[in-house]
Amino acid sequence: MFKKILIANRGEIAIRIARACHEMDISTIGVYSTVDANSRHLWHMDETVCIGEPAPQASYLNIKTIIEQARRTGAQAIHPGYGFLAENALFVKACEDAGIVFIGPSSKAMILVGDKVASRNTVKRVDVPIIPGMEASSTDLAAYRSMADQVGYPVIVKASMGGGGKGMRIVRSEKELEPSIAAGQREAQSAFGDATVYLEKYIQNPRHIEFQVIRDTHGNVVHLYERECSIQRRHQKIIEETPSPALDNVLRAKMGDAAKSVIKAADYTNAGTVEFLVDHNMKFYFLEVNARVQVEHPITEMVTGVDIVRHQILIAAGGELEFRQKDISQRGHAIESRIYAEDPDSNFMPSPGKILFLLEPSGPGIRVDSGIYQGWDVPPHYDPILSKLVTLAETREISIARMSKALENYIILGIKTNIGFLKRIVDTEKFITGEYDTHFIDDNEEALIPQHDKITQALVAASLVKTTRNAVFAVQSVAKSGQVRHAMTPWQELGHWEICSR
Repeated sequence: MFKKILIANRGEIAIRIARACHEMDISTIGVYSTVDANSRHLWHMDETVCIGEPAPQASYLNIKTIIEQARRTGAQAIHPGYGFLAENALFVKACEDAGIVFIGPSSKAMILVGDKVASRNTVKRVDVPIIPGMEASSTDLAAYRSMADQVGYPVIVKASMGGGGKGMRIVRSEKELEPSIAAGQREAQSAFGDATVYLEKYIQNPRHIEFQVIRDTHGNVVHLYERECSIQRRHQKIIEETPSPALDNVLRAKMGDAAKSVIKAADYTNAGTVEFLVDHNMKFYFLEVNARVQVEHPITEMVTGVDIVRHQILIAAGGELEFRQKDISQRGHAIESRIYAEDPDSNFMPSPGKILFLLEPSGPGIRVDSGIYQGWDVPPHYDPILSKLVTLAETREISIARMSKALENYIILGIKTNIGFLKRIVDTEKFITGEYDTHFIDDNEEALIPQHDKITQALVAASLVKTTRNAVFAVQSVAKSGQVRHAMTPWQELGHWEICSR
């Protein structure tokens, strides 16, 4: 087993990995950019090293520096987390050349699954359904026009070497094609260092369902069931749940077997996710492989009891899976809400700044994977995810109610967040009934974005109600015991504050 692992990431995922390492008696090395010198993830590391300036290319995407620091500190392995270099085949190859274990797939497998076009062709060979589209990327606009004509509009432009919605553009007519390709290429180049894009048929109103798969180097492979990931904004997931309310056991088993077939065909080892789209006829199509631990992995851990990060480390060290498919089952229902520093009222623009007050929910069936603290400055340079709120309960109905209440009790002041937006989602009838798809947010925009024309009156009214209730409570307390109990609110703990008009 490894003695020392460098964690090439930041925020909540770096903390999650560090905790798994410490449980396994493995020392951790944390990395940080100059703007992250006070980041919470560094508190959880045994050693820390600065890897550069705030810009990702100068720090968290700087392959040469990260490899040098791993060598200097004596790290035997590197865990990439998600994002940044997690799916970069050049980084995996650099680790292999340096004699450092990359906790993930080999560079060969990473190249295959990382190239969305190549992985589509591999999957096609094992008879897993794929969405009609290009079998090779191209620099010739005519090739894109030809494919669009062949499969029919709408089509979708996608980055070949990355995910997370980056480089993705929906094209509904021929006049939109050329500018969409150009925009997708620019964004793909910026996000992944590779401008390659391809085209495929756009499936209308699908559900986005992924299967967590783990395969060791001894040929053993299991899936840990599915995650429903259809609640998305700008093609990026914000709420996930498991089990999916859309699947029955027959379809679930069929998709799970397909996911394992994809992983074996790619000779992929370690943890990965096979993603599918499911249309309104409940036909599923392969979408892509995410060659890393997913942001939403906690909900799978909650319902299966499997520590995915721990098994990533064990497999990378040459270990064999401790269980087989027959040993895996789901218990209960888990939901994850991603907490972002962003403004839902302004097209989800990032909202960096200082966190003036923080109160995280807690209680039975509640898990918070957090990378923030009160007084911390959220930097503008990186993905604005702050934390992940997870609820687990015996039934979906109870888990939804628990999530709604947990979001209500999650307070972050000083920056804008999507907490209220998330609560409105889980409170909608369509979410509660499970009747939603990837267009849920667009289709329910009016209900999800509140009107603010009477916000001042609402604040005053809420304040008066609170004051009145406190006064009544105080009188009742005096009448009963002669003493008054004072319950501090977040507003009181913050100190003096006032609403200012600008």
